[in-house]
Amino acid sequence: MTDPVTAPLSGATTPVCSAKGCREAAVWVLAWNNPKLHTPERRKTWLACEEHREYLSRFLGVRGFLKDVVTLADWEGGRGREGGQEPEGSAADR
Repeated sequence: MTDPVTAPLSGATTPVCSAKGCREAAVWVLAWNNPKLHTPERRKTWLACEEHREYLSRFLGVRGFLKDVVTLADWEGGRGREGGQEPEGSAADR
């Protein structure tokens, strides 16, 4: 299923923060993994604006899921990207 938040429309779109209800531009990629569901090398991603980076990081960190936090520019440039995964949509979708 294509995520309406990150799916390109008829042109390039700006990635949006994954925090519920937030429509700000994403600046950060939070790479995470639920060890009960995912293999150790698998990375799921949430996007975060400046305002929600700490909140979303804390949410994942308390559960032991957070693996890395990098800027969106670094992620798109290849640092932190594993297997060509694209950042995913809203945290509310999970």
